[in-house]
Amino acid sequence: MSELGERIREKAVALGFDLVGIAPAGEVRHASEFRRWVAAGHHADMTWLARNQLRRTDPRVVVPGARSVIMAAVSYYMEDPPEALWNDPLRGRVARYAWGTDYHDVLLPRLMELSGFIKRETPESTQCRAYVDTGPLLERTWAAEAGLGFIGKNSLLINPASGSYLFLGGIITDLELDYDEPAQDDGATLGKGNCGSCRRCLTACPTHAFPAPYILDSNLCISYLTIELKDAIPELLRSKMGNWIYGCDACQSVCPWVRRYSRPPDERFLAFDPERFCPDLLELMTLDDEAFRRRYKGTPIKRTKRRGLLRNAAVALGNSGDPAALPALRQASNDPEPLIREHAAWAIRAIEG
Repeated sequence: MSELGERIREKAVALGFDLVGIAPAGEVRHASEFRRWVAAGHHADMTWLARNQLRRTDPRVVVPGARSVIMAAVSYYMEDPPEALWNDPLRGRVARYAWGTDYHDVLLPRLMELSGFIKRETPESTQCRAYVDTGPLLERTWAAEAGLGFIGKNSLLINPASGSYLFLGGIITDLELDYDEPAQDDGATLGKGNCGSCRRCLTACPTHAFPAPYILDSNLCISYLTIELKDAIPELLRSKMGNWIYGCDACQSVCPWVRRYSRPPDERFLAFDPERFCPDLLELMTLDDEAFRRRYKGTPIKRTKRRGLLRNAAVALGNSGDPAALPALRQASNDPEPLIREHAAWAIRAIEG
């Protein structure tokens, strides 16, 4: 199957993937660590991670007879925005991965096309199940198993030639293929070393979300707080969130692998639009439901709905400390949505001291 594996790799690159690798299906190497992570409550209220843990740690439960996991990656690195915008406390920050078209809508069709190619090259009975961050597949772990990089101390996949700004997707198949060399347990891969003694990502996290290297406590992570958390943000964490309103890139932006090796990809489906991805917070607070949907249609930000994004924007305005935000916050304190009202009131108190 070595010839077929090579054709699959070539097809993946032709479809626009920057990295591709293949690992043997079975219980993932760090299944016990994942179970301990869940048992410690580090998954916060993302309850789907705690359900059916066997399916997440062994793809043979998902696809009976599975023999291979094909992992592919696309870089989403983009240059830093202008400092005058990015560091303006009255503008919100959106994590890079959300600067444009929702990656699910881009990567999944490519994986489906790759699955179709595999089925055309093999007997009709071949099984292929594709996932992009929506199924029981531990993408980062499997990407390391497939040789795409190593897991860094910030728990993200790092490719020594590309950094960590990577979208990941995978295909579980019952084909036995030739396999790539996995990353080593100490993080070394591709002959270029690992994190070594570096702790920049751990110390850069504003909310101290890493209780130890390689372990992320989602309860404290700004990405979790601004995207996945649907209720009120804990008050003790609000003042540490700066002006992040959707996601956070703090632990990636300081990584030496990212700073030295990341380059904008040849093919881009993301583009920095300051009005959407570094928006004026005072103007953002005026959005009604229709205006929110119109502005963020087709982007990952639509997941938060208006209530979530304006909740986050209110916190960012409180952190700005600027009295110019008070009129907008007082208006928001009368919003029909209780979640927005509560965070606007907190922001008013934060500014007024």
